[in-house]
Amino acid sequence: MYKPIEDYAVIGDTHSTALIARDGSVDWLCWPRHDSPALFLALLDDDKGGSCRIAFEGLRSTSRRYLPETNVLETTFVTETGSARLVDVMPVNPPTPEPEEGPDGEGESRLVRLLTCLDGHVAGRFTVRPTFDYARCDGIPIADGATVLFEAGKQRLRVNAAPEPSLDGAIAESRFALGAGETAYLVLTHGEDGERAAIDDFAGAESRAEATIDYWRRWSDRCTYHGPYRDAVLRSALCLKLLTYSPTGAIVAAATAGLPEAVPGNRNYDYRFTWMRDATFTVTAFVMLGYVREASEFLRFLREADGSFGRDTKLLYGIAEAMPPEEELDHLSGWRDVGPPLVGNAAEGQDQHDIYGELIRALCVFLEAVDYDPPEKVNDRLPEVLDNLTRRAIACRDAADDGIWELRTGPRQQLHTKAMLWVALNDAARIGRNIEGVAPEKIETWERIAAEIRADYLEKAWNEERQAFTGAYGSHHLDAAVLRAALFGAIDPSDPRLRKTLAAIEDELGVGDLIYRYRMDDGLAGDEGTFTACAFWRVGCLALDGRTGEAKAAFERLLARGNDVGLFAEMIDPKTGEQRGNTPQGFSHMALINAALRLQDTIGRFGLPEEGCAAVKAAAE
Repeated sequence: MYKPIEDYAVIGDTHSTALIARDGSVDWLCWPRHDSPALFLALLDDDKGGSCRIAFEGLRSTSRRYLPETNVLETTFVTETGSARLVDVMPVNPPTPEPEEGPDGEGESRLVRLLTCLDGHVAGRFTVRPTFDYARCDGIPIADGATVLFEAGKQRLRVNAAPEPSLDGAIAESRFALGAGETAYLVLTHGEDGERAAIDDFAGAESRAEATIDYWRRWSDRCTYHGPYRDAVLRSALCLKLLTYSPTGAIVAAATAGLPEAVPGNRNYDYRFTWMRDATFTVTAFVMLGYVREASEFLRFLREADGSFGRDTKLLYGIAEAMPPEEELDHLSGWRDVGPPLVGNAAEGQDQHDIYGELIRALCVFLEAVDYDPPEKVNDRLPEVLDNLTRRAIACRDAADDGIWELRTGPRQQLHTKAMLWVALNDAARIGRNIEGVAPEKIETWERIAAEIRADYLEKAWNEERQAFTGAYGSHHLDAAVLRAALFGAIDPSDPRLRKTLAAIEDELGVGDLIYRYRMDDGLAGDEGTFTACAFWRVGCLALDGRTGEAKAAFERLLARGNDVGLFAEMIDPKTGEQRGNTPQGFSHMALINAALRLQDTIGRFGLPEEGCAAVKAAAE
């Protein structure tokens, strides 16, 4: 009964998101925030979890797309007697004028579904069955004319529809029979401790949709990237925008919780929180595409969530308050019975020292984008922030940590972590030379220690027997995170050892264009899929090596592995091609954007086809 993960498209309003399957069923929705308990979660339990579905008589086929340059989904249904178009949108109301800082749109906690018969005639019904608090709280339905209201404690979900909805037990349904040009609609409105104003006619619903379409198209017009693969890059940027929480500026790692990385297995985590690594990588992607405001908003989040100016920067943050504890939802079966799903995330207790490099790199890219003239609230404490972050980076230069992959096998001396400490100090020096208030001797100290760290990991992470850089000092295990270190400049692209490492990773961790993170015991059950971002990192490394033709071909094959609307989950099963893990995954889409930009740059420098390799070799010599 469970649909493939790649069956889902996402819509949202920068407060929360909904996942909609190819058949038009809303199987995941958290209101009023990304991290709120889901009230539709058929995604994780097709029996206990609620949904908002549409069913047609005599359905033959469906197709769908996003309306161009928007996060508004259009699904076309063909039946035995006609065809119909369904438009799904979560309204966004932009303030006028747009404030210099703060949300650029106000969500309504509302889902609008507009159905129009295109030709012939169609018949069917909408059904709504919410299951509040991850199906732990039954809603009490009350019918009132054109409205059905579900109540569960302080939670309310109002259903407005035409034709008018009725109750069938605990399910609200609206039956429609439409001829060409005729319309029906359904609007879901969520409220806590009260009710939002209802939308009670098609015109009102349509006007909300049109305003939101305009909002997204104006946002897309700000994208400064007009190179190859712009459609895929813009779709990824639109996806990343959906993963922001505009009231605070936070950025979540993915829209969902509990989707498995391994089938079977116990890797069913909740990604609706802000990982410093993922969020800062998103910031970098935003800046490179011209979305400086979104980057500035994340810095606002850090300023307000972490008032220590870098003294107490954490790995993991809740999007509006402290992280909730990790919890098993053992009353739910899990997607395809791979359970139990988890909510909350215990990774906040891990040591992952690479975050200092991630944050300072994002800050460096942001400052260079604004010519070192950032808003006052960003600029006024920059020397202090650099001082605090570099002090912490230096303090842990010799420390083991749990690393980027959050292994459950204990801390190690990880190459990726050490490389990101080099990034932290190297980029801090770069910033320090361009702002006031940083003493020259401090910059010299950062550069000296950065050089020492780099020399250390280039020596200790090289495994002569494997003829490759391994994931940790003294280890024989390969780790695709080494590719990321190269993309950050922490390993020279012309270093012949990097080419050998890439070849070893392709041979041992690769399945065609797909790449596993690692192939070793990680203390968890089950065999996970290949990590989508790693495949895009490989593209970047091929491009840096001047193998632009090979990189371009691999990138295009990877794009074809996205679902029908261009979205990627965290992982891909190399045997079946099915997506695995939470979706859509920000890290995957950041890596896609980065790979596209790197391809554009390297093709500009090295050209096409593979003869570009000769240019790189000549430059290195």
